Amino acid sequence: METPVPAPIRPSAGSKSAPRRRFLPEVLTEAELRSLLAAVGGPPASKARNRALIAFLYRSGLRIAEALALRPKDVDTSACSVRVLFAKGGGARTVGIDPGALAFLSEWVVYRDRIAGLPADAPLFCSASGRAVTTAYVRRLLPELGRRAGIAKRVHAHGLRHTHAAELRSEGVDIGIISKQLGHRSILTTIRYLDHIAPTAVIEAVAKRVW
Repeated sequence: METPVPAPIRPSAGSKSAPRRRFLPEVLTEAELRSLLAAVGGPPASKARNRALIAFLYRSGLRIAEALALRPKDVDTSACSVRVLFAKGGGARTVGIDPGALAFLSEWVVYRDRIAGLPADAPLFCSASGRAVTTAYVRRLLPELGRRAGIAKRVHAHGLRHTHAAELRSEGVDIGIISKQLGHRSILTTIRYLDHIAPTAVIEAVAKRVW
C-alpha cells in the first residue's frame, strides 16, 4: 500500500508571500560587451540604432528610461556631454560620454536623419515612425543578444549601468564624480551601490592572502 503524499501547505489568508528573489549584480567584461554588440542583427538602420543604444547605456551609465527619453539636442558631441532632463525623481543632470560611444551614435544618426517625415521632437532612439523605443523592447532584446553572444551572465539594461560604475571605480575615478554620473542624490548611496556591485576592498584584501 502506497503512503499517501501530503497535500501542500498553503499560506493562510493573513500570511505574507515568500520574498521575491533578487539576483546579485553581474558586471560584464569588455570582451563580453564587444560580443554583445557583434550579436546585434537586423536591417541596417535598426542594427545601427540598437548598437548605439547599447553603447550609450554602457558608456554613460544612464538608466534605461533616461536614455529612451533623450532628444538629439540633449547630446553635445563636441563637448562629450549629455543633458538628462527626465532623470529619476524628476530631477535633471548633465553627464559625460566618451568619443567611442559617440561613434556608434553617429552611425545611427546618419540613418535617423534619412527617415522621411520624422517629427521634430522625435526621441533620439526612435522607430521609423518616430516613436520612442520602449523599455519592454529593450528588456526582450538584451537577453536575446546575450544568448546569441554566448554570454552566461544575465544581460539587461541595468547590468550595463552596473558595468559602467564598476569600470569607473576600477579606473580610479573619484567617487564624487561617479555619484554625479549615476545621478545619485547622496554619495553614501554611491558607496553602497559600488560595494554591492564591485566590493573591491573585500576582494583585494582576501586576494593578498598567501597559502
